[in-house]
Amino acid sequence: PHRTELYEEPPLGCWPIVYSPDYNITFMGLEKLHPFDAGKWGKVINFLKEEKLIADDLIVQAREATDEDLLVVHTRRYLNKLKWSFVVATITEIPPVAFLPNFVVQRKVLKPLRTQTGGTIMAGKLAVDRGWAINVGGGFHHCSSDKGGGFCAYADITLAIKFLFERVQGVSRATIIDLDAHQGNGHERDFMDDPRVYIMDAYNRYIYPGDGFAKRAIKRKVELEWGTEDTEYLQKVQTHVEGALNEFKPDIVVYNAGTDILDGDPLGGLAISPQGIVKRDEVVFRAARSRGVPVLMVTSGGYQKRTARIIADSILNLHSLGLLGRQRPACALGSPSLDQMVRDCAKDFSNLS
Repeated sequence: PHRTELYEEPPLGCWPIVYSPDYNITFMGLEKLHPFDAGKWGKVINFLKEEKLIADDLIVQAREATDEDLLVVHTRRYLNKLKWSFVVATITEIPPVAFLPNFVVQRKVLKPLRTQTGGTIMAGKLAVDRGWAINVGGGFHHCSSDKGGGFCAYADITLAIKFLFERVQGVSRATIIDLDAHQGNGHERDFMDDPRVYIMDAYNRYIYPGDGFAKRAIKRKVELEWGTEDTEYLQKVQTHVEGALNEFKPDIVVYNAGTDILDGDPLGGLAISPQGIVKRDEVVFRAARSRGVPVLMVTSGGYQKRTARIIADSILNLHSLGLLGRQRPACALGSPSLDQMVRDCAKDFSNLS
């Protein structure tokens, strides 16, 4: 395999939290034409700094994935297509992008997405080394090797897993737990016939992308109804995450932690509270860490202004519970009952705010 900057060791004192100011998309207000909060990632970092959890020199600086990195998964044909502004406009769902010169599109739209993709690849190795890692961006789960869509131009989840399989000893099985409100059809198409990858996907069954072919790759399919609320949702997540990890023993869990399940999200159509999202992330981390399986979290979809605060609160909660330690955290060994979790839920959240 080619030598990549993405796998260089970060300074030891760094937290395995990956970010770069280059993640954020800003150009002439055009980003406001998309429901996406294109500065979400920077806001998460600012909240974590305010809470004194991290400082700039303690996080891992993401690097942009190069063409050579991207070709580990993507076809040359697909990467060439991104040189057409109208293709990028279609993928990102920002129509005016079609009228911008491509060098502007490369710099203002694709470079942030390539940097987030580099961040996910870096976080894969960090997770294996440290037991966990969080890329504050990434989670472009609608992109496969030769097709983008739904704001996803690069297949960062597929890339992170392929990099680990090819370059890290002892990693030959991966589980993707995709809890974004949308079906993760990109990684599903990429790993369709790959027995090394187990996919669990919980999503609103009525919304984009409705990719019937890709669904064949899902080993544990949790199809949700419009307006699903906390109690039912957390029960399903708990049951199926535990079931997935009992059924297939992975060397890494890639957790796609979309916040577009939040009540009021214009695209997700589910009705989960901020506390419910914090609890959901806790369920996944507890399940993985209690089994000693490294977990890589990416933030994926989430289209409301309050999303950044919720992601930050979730990371603070994981930290306060000892689920972000280097060792297998003692508190993760017994999984509490669901009613206990729903009761704790309200309590934890009042402590956070």
